[in-house]
Formats: sequence, structure tokens, C-alpha cells
Amino acid sequence: MLKFWKKKPADGEPAQDAATAPDVAAPTASDVPGAPPEAAMPTAAVASTAAETPGGSEPARRSWRERLSGSGFAKSLGALFVRHPRLDDDLLDELETALITADVGVEASTNLVEALRKRMHAREFADANALLGALRQALIAQLVPVQQPLDVSGHKPFVVLTVGINGVGKTTTIGKLARRYRDEGRSVLLAAGDTFRAAAVNQLKTWGERNQVPVIAQGQDADSASVIFDALQAGRSRGSDVLIADTAGRLHTQGGLMDELGKIARVLKKLDPAAPHEVLMVIDGTTGQNAVSQVRQFRQIVGVTGLVVTKLDGTAKGGVVFALAREFGLPIRYVGLGETATDLRQFDAEAFVDGLLPARLGHD
Repeated sequence: MLKFWKKKPADGEPAQDAATAPDVAAPTASDVPGAPPEAAMPTAAVASTAAETPGGSEPARRSWRERLSGSGFAKSLGALFVRHPRLDDDLLDELETALITADVGVEASTNLVEALRKRMHAREFADANALLGALRQALIAQLVPVQQPLDVSGHKPFVVLTVGINGVGKTTTIGKLARRYRDEGRSVLLAAGDTFRAAAVNQLKTWGERNQVPVIAQGQDADSASVIFDALQAGRSRGSDVLIADTAGRLHTQGGLMDELGKIARVLKKLDPAAPHEVLMVIDGTTGQNAVSQVRQFRQIVGVTGLVVTKLDGTAKGGVVFALAREFGLPIRYVGLGETATDLRQFDAEAFVDGLLPARLGHD
């Protein structure tokens, strides 16, 4: 029988409990598709959790398996192996369907399953548990090449330009990143470059206040490139370690807005020819294969260098992570596994796959 596999801590962070974890900023309405602007929400709705109140604390960080167990990928594979505990071709046929349905992609799913089928026919697997172990290793192997943490120590300030369409959780991700870097002892500066939405600047300022991080802003309808240029000047004069710049949630089908992203990158290079040092694209894990199209177009305009995949703890199918890794080979820097600050995790291929697969089939 396949034994339960243990794993190392996800990203080198110390274990936290409810008594020692830092305060948490709840996600804001402007990062949720269809939600009203944050400025129109009652204050109590924006800061209603214990973590938002003085003396409040973050709940103990849950494991990857706990966070990913509700995903479509985890549910379908768990149910599959319960229905088919026997090792046969029917099991592999349904496995292929489950992988395709979970957005892994048709070609990749077919190739993976056919490789397992050959090994099964060669009698390499004693039972379905052994096949499950082989599936685990194959999935991990696909993701290990994109498991590349973001190193922000090479420049001062290290400029992170965040991009992505509306509703993916981009500004929330910026707030969590600011908290993460601040907790690492780095000085952080934020740039409110999303000047299209009335609530966007205030939203970023709220994150700055929560995390005790300064925000450079000019207000709605200001030139986004100018705001971020000023922020880089301020970061250099203050000796900031990291500058994280927000941008409008630009639809990848709107060419004019995409061109403006290119303008931001060009303006930054006037102060620092190497800037931005990271173009971090935030992707909603629930969008499935559409995320592949988004990355393709953003990459052409602004040269995406790293990815953050959010909302994987909810209804996301999860397989899009494999599709992104195969299609682009871009580093997956972080994944969002929940609403709290510590639920923005450095991507860990082994932890991610183990969170999606059943630990064991449970047949003694």
C-alpha cells in the first residue's frame, strides 16, 4: 500500500499559531468580481474579523491539503480512486477525463495517462495505490521547474510591477506581499498606479496603513506611469528595499490599456534601465484555460517574469497550474490559498500536488 507522504514546511516560514501570528487584512470588495467599490461598503464590512481589530490575531495557518481539499481537482481524483480501487484500464480512462476536466489540458493529460498505462501493462504497479504514487511523481516533475522563489535582493529598490485583469485579487496580493516583505525586515513602498477606479487608490492606502507601509499616490485619473515613476524616485531617495506598483485591472482584450502597461515599463527604465525587475502577473485560479490566454497576451506587451495564482482554496479546478507551467515555463512565485496574510504561500510543487491528491486510498 502507498504510504502517506510527509513533506517539508512549504516555504521556510516558522510555524505560527493564533497567539503569535500577525494581524491580517481581509480581502476587499474591489478584488471580487461584481462586488461594490470598497468606498461604498460600510466600515464594519471591511474590517469585521478579529484579525482586523486591535489585539486581534490570525488563525493558525492551515495545511496545503486542508486548503486545496475543496478544489475541483482534489474532489474529482479523490472520488475517482474511491469508485475504482482496482487497477485497470477503466481507472485510467476516468483518470484522463478527470485531468482534462480539471484544466490540465488534453494533450498533457493524454500523454501522462498513456505513460501510466504502459507501465501498468508492464506490471510495474502492484495495485491502484502504486499507480497513485506514480501519478504523484509525474505531476510533481511537471511543476518542479517553475518552483522558483522571488529573490528581491538584487536591486535597491527592487521594483515589482503587478499586472492582471479585474477581479483576480491583484491589490489584495500586493497587500499580502507588502506584509511578507515587511515581516522579513525589508523596507517596502507601494505605488498606487491603478488610477482608473475611484476606490483603487484608497484600497491600496488601506493596505498600507494595515501593514505600516507608505503609499505613493496621486488620485483617480492621474497618469499611471507618472505615479509609478514618482514612486521609484521616492524609493531611491528613501533607500527602500522593495517597491511594489499596482496597475489597473486591464482586460487583455483592450489594446489601448495594454499599451499603457508598456508605457509604464518604458518610463521606469529612464531611472533604472533594469526596472521593472519583476513583472508579476496575478491570475485567478478559477478562470481555467482562459488564464493561459491572459498570460500569453500580457507577456507579449509587458514581459511577464513571474506568476501568482490566487483563489486555489475555493472552486478552482487547480489543473490550470500545470497548464501554465507547460505552456510558458514561467516561475510560479506564489499561490493564494486563503484570505489571511500567511495564506499567500511561496509555491511548493510537492506540497501543491500532495494537497490535490488523496494521501492514500484507504483500502487495507
